Amino acid sequence: MLVSATEMLKKAVAGKYAVGQFNINNLEWTKSILATAQENNSPVILGVSAGAGKYMTGFKTVSAMVQAMIEDMKITVPVALHLDHGTYEQCFDCIEAGFSSVMFDGSHYPIAENIEKTTELVRVTREKGLSLEAEVGSIGGEEDGVIGAGEVADPKECKMIADLGVDFLAAGIGNIHGKYPENWKGLDFDALAAIKELTGDLPLVLHGGTGIPAEMIQKAISLGVAKINVNTECQLYFQAATRKYIEAGKDLEGKGFDPRKLLAPGCEAIKEIVKEKMELFGSVNKA
Repeated sequence: MLVSATEMLKKAVAGKYAVGQFNINNLEWTKSILATAQENNSPVILGVSAGAGKYMTGFKTVSAMVQAMIEDMKITVPVALHLDHGTYEQCFDCIEAGFSSVMFDGSHYPIAENIEKTTELVRVTREKGLSLEAEVGSIGGEEDGVIGAGEVADPKECKMIADLGVDFLAAGIGNIHGKYPENWKGLDFDALAAIKELTGDLPLVLHGGTGIPAEMIQKAISLGVAKINVNTECQLYFQAATRKYIEAGKDLEGKGFDPRKLLAPGCEAIKEIVKEKMELFGSVNKA
């Protein structure tokens, strides 16, 4: 059964660990992540970007698939199905489709409009028992065509959005989506501490979890980050394992061309990186 992410993230804040959001792109991805969460007794958030939702034919398909897989795979750990970087309209589409959590990315609106739209979404998600993530200060890098420079959020604006009653907050602290460039300055922990001071116990979210050094991740968790998003790293692991399989000529041996065999090494690789992240985030045995 799907649950909202509110409870699992409140527990994470109290226990000083973080829950991973792993983005899904297809059935194989979802199966690997759910199996790893169950094996490691870890709560998990399945992230779905608008682009991935469209690729999988729509949010209703994604929701039906995930709910059926939880049942068929006998998954007992808490699982949230979460819209990643949604527009105002997409949030309503996902609520209707049966998602248990949504993220409204209003970071590109003037703060007054971000507040107005977030207020309405707080009302709707509260009513339905779903969780809502909001964003202040755009996250850098590229996510489905949305390119940002990695802003550092204004702590006062973070407090304004936090006070609306959102369940968790993504605040830019110099983090970016995708691979980090050579000259990346690292996370701005002073900004994170200032945001934490004004937002209290509200779980904070770190987007762009791929490529941030382990010690920075751990420091961010100690300063109140309770949700960390991982996507690019799973893609890179999947790609490397698939390339290795084909370069070794395995797809030409027997029935090695069968997609179930062809995609198996990539799926195992995803499990490996997801387990590694769950251990780093401290969510193992916290279900």
